[in-house]
Amino acid sequence: TGVISGALLYIRDDFKSVGKRTWLQETIVSMAVAGAIFGAAFGGWFNDKYGRRKSILLADILFFIGAIVMAVAPAPWVIIIGRVLVGLGVGMASMTSPLYISEASPARIRGALVSTNGLLITGGQFLSYLINLAFTRTKGTWRWMLGVASIPALVQFILMLSLPESPRWLYRADKKDEARAILEKIYPAHEVEDEMKALQTSIEVEKADKEFLGDGVFSKVKSAWSNTIVRRGLYAGITVQVAQQFVG
Repeated sequence: TGVISGALLYIRDDFKSVGKRTWLQETIVSMAVAGAIFGAAFGGWFNDKYGRRKSILLADILFFIGAIVMAVAPAPWVIIIGRVLVGLGVGMASMTSPLYISEASPARIRGALVSTNGLLITGGQFLSYLINLAFTRTKGTWRWMLGVASIPALVQFILMLSLPESPRWLYRADKKDEARAILEKIYPAHEVEDEMKALQTSIEVEKADKEFLGDGVFSKVKSAWSNTIVRRGLYAGITVQVAQQFVG
């Protein structure tokens, strides 16, 4: 997503309509964010319905197609479509990846792996500026800048095919034997039973809260807001985002 700042300079040169219309430039940039909003919302439902693994695979497909569409775009409106597709993929992946990592990784390194995910996201944004620099003198400039994003999406898709589903999601879907089989690959044999009991307890509490509060959106928001840990995380996230905007 960070690559668009450099690519837009060359898009304006190729498409005079983009150079003349500020609103068109703003649309090209902002459509990825709009797509991400809907992608995150849709991703929540898709995660619960079909699982974390399939959600990440779908996000990779959307990101890959979006990058290719932008790279071959014959007109500005095609770039916008590509940006929306990329945004949908980003939105789904941004909420699914940390969830999958936290549910499918050993407890002793779970925090480190989730933090690494965030670190690699910011590292990828930094890398996007280097990609801009690398293609500034290449024929096709912005097409390469936007199209190269399809490579990590394709690599992740291929690697995800070899990874298992989240054991927590499987347990919630009443696929307890499959959940146990995956936990046996993650934990030593003597820890598997404890992890199964922890899953059972956690999901029973979740279901009890659901029955008490209801299944509506506002009920879920109320439940999340009543959780002190969630509120603290929200405050921390808002503080970091505000600070980021103040420093540019």
